[in-house]
Amino acid sequence: MSWPEGIEARPMEKADVEAWAVLTAAAEKVDQEGEHFSAEDLAEQLDRPNFNLAQDTISLWADGRMIGYGMVHVSPSVVDVDRVHVGGTIDPEWRRRGLGTTLMRWLIKRAGELHAATHPDFPGQVGVGAASNNVSAISLLESLDFKAERFFFDMRRPLDQPVPEASIADGLRLTSYDPSYEEALRLAHFEAFSDHWGWAPPDPAVWRSRNVGSRAFRGAQSYLVLDGETVAAYVNGYEWEADTEATGVRELYIGQVGTRRAYRGRGLARGAIAKVLAEAAQAGYQRAALGVDADNPTGALGLYENLGFTTHNKFTSYALPIPSDV
Repeated sequence: MSWPEGIEARPMEKADVEAWAVLTAAAEKVDQEGEHFSAEDLAEQLDRPNFNLAQDTISLWADGRMIGYGMVHVSPSVVDVDRVHVGGTIDPEWRRRGLGTTLMRWLIKRAGELHAATHPDFPGQVGVGAASNNVSAISLLESLDFKAERFFFDMRRPLDQPVPEASIADGLRLTSYDPSYEEALRLAHFEAFSDHWGWAPPDPAVWRSRNVGSRAFRGAQSYLVLDGETVAAYVNGYEWEADTEATGVRELYIGQVGTRRAYRGRGLARGAIAKVLAEAAQAGYQRAALGVDADNPTGALGLYENLGFTTHNKFTSYALPIPSDV
C-alpha cells in the first residue's frame, strides 16, 4: 500500500500497547461505540494463541504517535462461510485524508491472503462490525461495497431496579463459576452456540484467552446451572476497569449466555441471569449490559427484554465477498 509522506506503516508490537490505548480512547470520544480498554486489556489481544503479529497487524505512526491500526483474525475452523474478521481505526485528527480507505484495502488484501492459505474450499468473506451511530465508518464500508449482513443490539439494565423472580428446575443446582468446571463450560458453550449465526468453533486455547482466561472475566459474577457435573446452562460476566474509569459507571458485561439443547425451554438461562443481576447489584455494580443477535434463534432478545434490558445502541455486521480466485 502507498501511504502519504510522513506516515510510517509497520506491524504492531507488544511494546505498542500504551500508544494503542491512547489511540482507541481518542477514537471512542468521537465514535461513541461504548468500548474503553486499558493497555493491559489490549495486550491480551496481541498475546492470543496462533495470532501472527508480524503478518496480521498494521500500525500507522506520525509525529511519534500511533494514528491508526488494523488487524485480521481468521478462524481455525469453518462451518459454512470462512468469515475473516478485520478491525481497526484512524485517529480522528487524521481522518478525511484517505487513510481509512487505504487501511481497509490493506485489511481486505490480507484477509484474502489468509482465506486462500487456510480455507480456500469454502466461500470467503471479509467481516467487520460498526455501530449504527458511527456514520463515518458505515460510509467508508459502503464505499468499498461492504453490505449489511446481520444486526445486533447493545442492551443495558440499571441494577437499582428489582430483579424479576426466577427459579431453577428441581434436580438442578445453580453455582458461581469454579475453575474446575472450565472444560465442562467450554463444551457447553460450543454446543449451545453451534446453531448460532456465524459460529465456528475456536481453538480451545483461543477460547480460554477470550473467556475464562481474560483479565476482564469475573468468576464471582458468572453462574453455572449444573445437572450433576454437566453444565446445562451458564452466564459469563466481565468487567472492564477502563470502562468504569471513563464513564464513572461500574458495569457488569454479560458476555455469554448459553443453554445446551437438551435443557432448553426450562427457564435455565432466565434463572441464571436473574441470579447474576442480583449478585452484581450486591457486589456494587451499577449497570448490566449485553449484546444480542436481533435474529437469535433461541428467543434471547425477548428473554432479555423480559428481564428489564432495553436497547442502547445497534451494531451491524458488514460483509464483503472474497473473490474465489484471490
